[in-house]
Amino acid sequence: MAREIGPDRVQTGDAIPPRHQTDWSGVAPVRPLALVRPRSTEEVSAVLRLCSAHRVPVVPQGGLTGLAGAAVPCADAIALSLDRMNAIESLDAAAATITVQAGATLEAVQQAAAAHGLLFGVDLGARGSCQIGGNLATNAGGNGVLQFGMMREQTLGLEVVMADGSVLPMLRPMIKNNTGYDLKQFFIGAEGTLGVITRAVLRLHPAPRARATTLVALPDFDAALALLGRLQARFPGAVAAFELMWRGFVETSLRWQKLREPFEAAHPFVALVDVVGDDEAVLRDALEGILGDAMEDGITADAAIAQSHAQAQAFWKIREATAELPVHMHPPINLDVSLPMRAIGRFAEACRAAFDARWPAHHSLFFGHVGDSNLHVTTDGISIGGEAEELERIVYAQVAAFGGSVSAEHGIGLHKKPYLGASRTPAELAVMRAIKQALDPHHLLNPGKVFDK
Repeated sequence: MAREIGPDRVQTGDAIPPRHQTDWSGVAPVRPLALVRPRSTEEVSAVLRLCSAHRVPVVPQGGLTGLAGAAVPCADAIALSLDRMNAIESLDAAAATITVQAGATLEAVQQAAAAHGLLFGVDLGARGSCQIGGNLATNAGGNGVLQFGMMREQTLGLEVVMADGSVLPMLRPMIKNNTGYDLKQFFIGAEGTLGVITRAVLRLHPAPRARATTLVALPDFDAALALLGRLQARFPGAVAAFELMWRGFVETSLRWQKLREPFEAAHPFVALVDVVGDDEAVLRDALEGILGDAMEDGITADAAIAQSHAQAQAFWKIREATAELPVHMHPPINLDVSLPMRAIGRFAEACRAAFDARWPAHHSLFFGHVGDSNLHVTTDGISIGGEAEELERIVYAQVAAFGGSVSAEHGIGLHKKPYLGASRTPAELAVMRAIKQALDPHHLLNPGKVFDK
């Protein structure tokens, strides 16, 4: 392989950096046969062609920020890192599209768009490390889903290298393209099990001129949905964030970060809302009117509208306590699920009741984007005696009972593979396996991820 693509592209043995032996999921490190870091699609193609000929498995790697174990290598496989393929190739401001290599970081794409007064519709905390190829492979979501959708909705075209080394050149920058099967969609969310994404054409959006932020106290979950409905009716397409935090999360965030209570009294729920538009003062006035009406109708209990960028950042600091999880929880058990919106409140209550019955001293937090059906459940592992598998079993049984998904945005990888059946029927799994068999007949791409053979 070194002869084919150059010796500086291949590392073996002790030369393989520890960071390429696992990801952020906490799965035990595994040293692969080799780490290969190509610089072009042609080199990726050569690697896969050689691996196919010799039946060597390949584990694609992006920024290694995944939480489901999809990028953890196998001892009998090569790890294929796309980190050297990080170019922003072109940006068409008139068409609002950007063409990038898979190794470009999310933050690099965001910055390139911002330089032209544009916005990329996906944002998440790992923006400086995660790569576009990994975002696509896991169909990443994050903070902007309510307004723009997930990576699937941001993608116009892909270039993909197949297991046998052949290349699918699907970099067509058109929204309308009804020419049979939309092949790119097979690879978005497939976690590198069907092909290796090497380049992408992504959609951009006009950057908003103004943003208004409010923190709203709510009496119950149904009130949160009612408020969201009113906001979306008043600001169609402009509600950029609706982050809902249960009381336990707010209380914990304030304690960890030594922050003051945002309201005079504690409330069962707090929503953090961003709306965007052309004029910040106009946005704040409109928010004030909506929140005043909602308070009269008993939907909201209290509210504060940020009067400055610094105050908006202070509001967001409460929600961003998730960065503190690894510091204060030992370890944090992070579950990322989605439910029908109306069921989220009842689901959280059912989970908490089950936790209370088994682990009376458990420390569990509930928070999420909610407007896109996404809920995060985080528990301190030490507070449940390290029984992570039992906690997962309880939560995913509730997910199945409420008709939800065991993975909202983190993917399946290794962590959620045992629970995939809670969200997919046997018939659906059979179709997924048939697609895998057709596109990767020797099961060389990211073997053992999502499901077994």
